[in-house]
Amino acid sequence: MIDSGNKENEIDNEAVEGEFLAAREDIVKNVLLQQPDDEVLYDLAELFKVFGDSTRIKILYALFETELCVYDIARLLNLTQSSVSHQLRILKNSKLVKFRRDGKSIFYSLDDEHVRKIISMGMEHVEE
Repeated sequence: MIDSGNKENEIDNEAVEGEFLAAREDIVKNVLLQQPDDEVLYDLAELFKVFGDSTRIKILYALFETELCVYDIARLLNLTQSSVSHQLRILKNSKLVKFRRDGKSIFYSLDDEHVRKIISMGMEHVEE
């Protein structure tokens, strides 16, 4: 036997849900209009994947204060020059680090103030 009280609650809940969805349709449309293209969101996700590696974070953090060459970074982080070069290539391709030549030496630094802000904001969040 079906309890009529429960059935009325189900009907009322459906009506409320319908009203809720209809009442929010304008918000959904506005959010969709503000949403970046999928390609841009994909690029953003790829950028955050680069930050998902602790070795790359260590390199970025080492470059936070000063520019360094591969040898200096390798010594600081106790890594091989080859592994540092590999990680720097990824960071460079993601436009997180830049380099300059000085004779035969190549010095790496954070690409711009945005990278510094991302790292600073991340540290603030972690330390909360």
